[in-house]
Amino acid sequence: MGCSCCESKDRVENYVTNDFELLPTDDTYGEPLTYDRAFKGPLHNRSCTDVLCLFIFVIFLGCWGYVAYYAFTFGDLHKLLTPTDQFNRRCGQDSGVIDKPYLFFFNLENCIDPFAPITGCPTQQVCVEKCPDELFIYEKDAKKLTDAELKKKLICLNEKDYLTPEQSIKNNRCAKWYVKSKPFYNRCIPADNDGLQYIISQGYLQTTIETLNAIIEKLHVSIDIELFGQKVVEDIVESWPTVLGALIITMIVSLIFIALMRWIAAPVLWFSIIGALAALAFGIYFCVSEYLYWRENPGVIRTAYNIRGQVQTIFEKESTWLYLSIATSVVFLIILLLVIFLRKRIVIAIALVKEGSKAVGSIISSVFFPILPWCLQILTLGFAIAVGLYLASIGEPTFRVAGILDNKCLCKGPAVNYKKGGLCNPKDFNMYCSETAGSTSSFNFFRGETSLPCTEAGCYFERIQSPTLVTYFHIYNVIGFFWLEFFISALGEMVLAATFATWYWTFHKSDVPYFTTTKAFCRTVRYHLGTLAFGSLILTICRLIRLVLEYIETKLKKYDNAFTRAILCCMKCFFYCLEQFLRFLNRNAYIMCAIHGKNFCSSAKDAFNLLMRNFLRVVTLDKVTDFLFFLSKLLLTIGAGAGTYFYVENYYEGTDKLYYSGVPTAIVVIATYLITSIFFGVYSMAVDTLFLCFLEDCERNDGSEEKPYYMSKQLMKILGRKNIIPRHQYR
Repeated sequence: MGCSCCESKDRVENYVTNDFELLPTDDTYGEPLTYDRAFKGPLHNRSCTDVLCLFIFVIFLGCWGYVAYYAFTFGDLHKLLTPTDQFNRRCGQDSGVIDKPYLFFFNLENCIDPFAPITGCPTQQVCVEKCPDELFIYEKDAKKLTDAELKKKLICLNEKDYLTPEQSIKNNRCAKWYVKSKPFYNRCIPADNDGLQYIISQGYLQTTIETLNAIIEKLHVSIDIELFGQKVVEDIVESWPTVLGALIITMIVSLIFIALMRWIAAPVLWFSIIGALAALAFGIYFCVSEYLYWRENPGVIRTAYNIRGQVQTIFEKESTWLYLSIATSVVFLIILLLVIFLRKRIVIAIALVKEGSKAVGSIISSVFFPILPWCLQILTLGFAIAVGLYLASIGEPTFRVAGILDNKCLCKGPAVNYKKGGLCNPKDFNMYCSETAGSTSSFNFFRGETSLPCTEAGCYFERIQSPTLVTYFHIYNVIGFFWLEFFISALGEMVLAATFATWYWTFHKSDVPYFTTTKAFCRTVRYHLGTLAFGSLILTICRLIRLVLEYIETKLKKYDNAFTRAILCCMKCFFYCLEQFLRFLNRNAYIMCAIHGKNFCSSAKDAFNLLMRNFLRVVTLDKVTDFLFFLSKLLLTIGAGAGTYFYVENYYEGTDKLYYSGVPTAIVVIATYLITSIFFGVYSMAVDTLFLCFLEDCERNDGSEEKPYYMSKQLMKILGRKNIIPRHQYR
């Protein structure tokens, strides 16, 4: 008992009771910062940091530029976007088919999926001037047409064939039938559901009942999706003034929201909390009401949703609304419990948010600065996508034999040895491979035709075979994209950190210098690009490891079992958590670098030690502010969406009635969340910077005449601290 009491006493003595936390006083995470008479905030006379990493980054970008030059010089996007026919001629571009921009497929059974033709389709393919606009069946329509009319109707591989229509159809040189089609990326895709069902009913498609049902279902879904997409586009074109007006109003409301938080942060944030909970409660009520309705009225179609096809089916199931009710209830309960248990921390967090709102309000340019890195990130994304597409187009097309290749299909010629699935050349295949059964052979020789394409097999495009060097360039392009994206994000964070740190460490806030954001940007570019390159490289390596794990998971599909799934899941979870931790550490390292001008490793070490010396504050205070910002964004997003939907449903007066009221609503919701994320991202960086400055202020100063606190009066009041001499007397 005595030893236990002594140990307990020692443990108590190892902590100093702070005004709102117990803080460890040992030196596990370094000694607390001491008062420095020369420290007046962000250092002005500083030196360049992590120059070696900056040098490596510049060389890397130069090499990436060479990769882009190589891609744009030797790549050809027409290889990816322009379809090729049976003879590898690009429709609408190569000689012989320059006036035929569309690709037509003979056997629709193999190409019924709209996306299959883009990746390759194992059937005869020919370039045509336009896609068929009617239903045609040779056995049914040939007797009704003259030879001239029939010639116009037929779609053949070679219009100059000397064969009769009957022989051309028999030898699969002309399509036996086709239905009305529409262009889809210059490929003719069936668009006549009734015509296709008639083809199936007449037995022209030889397949199983199960396959037929799957084909019809795919066709229904594809047509529904196509019609749905067309209506969505029409709704966007029709409602863009409403959407633009809603976004302008959202931006104004966001700015008002930010301005109000400067003076009445507590009521605004508590309103956000209560409003978010009320919105979730209404969501629970709505989902439960829909669940009860569809449980009692299964199969009833209500037109109020203006949704058809697959989407309608989903939202007319009681299980859908049951799952939504459960999910909404869980989110509501979690947020409610967090608010209840963190209510005291919320009061302190609100004070920190109010402090941040003062900083943002004093330096209004910081609100709009994130637009610059955001635009740079969009340009980086577009550049990386363009380089990737051009790289993907480099190489030679490869073709493989598909279909039935048996004794009916005789291939004669120099070095001809085709087998199913083997590589082939389309010109050689059509030149040396012919059907030898029946009387067709004698007819062929009589006409001087030495060969005809096989009826059950063909040489079809598979993919573009790129050189090994291009594969390495693809990897380099991915690395460059992530490194530059993280670098730009880090640049924005450090500039804002330097801006708000300058505001905090200015004792009299009215003395904050002009052009603070501009000076912070110039100082960061002048001295600390190497630090940004170092921190972003660490995140890039972690992200690449996650991508490698995803690649390994796809390759291990055939060895799929519980053990491999568990291992990969644990590894992905670990590296995801590691990346989030590194993001948090990097963010605080940039703040310390912006203040003290040290290199990345020293800044990360100082930030980590400072945070660990105040661990409970970090967990229960800093993260509470993130929670409050999330609720504010959630409230503004829900409000903008609800307001747009209400206006469209009740007051919209466009030239045409919208098909789906949810289209402009969805656009406004997504755009509002992005806009509010930009605004509150500035607030989040302000709070993180001020929080770290606040911790350093607490360790450096004690409120005496010699060492006064730099924090605001409100923070000192909440934390039970004060300066001995009033702030206005310090000069």
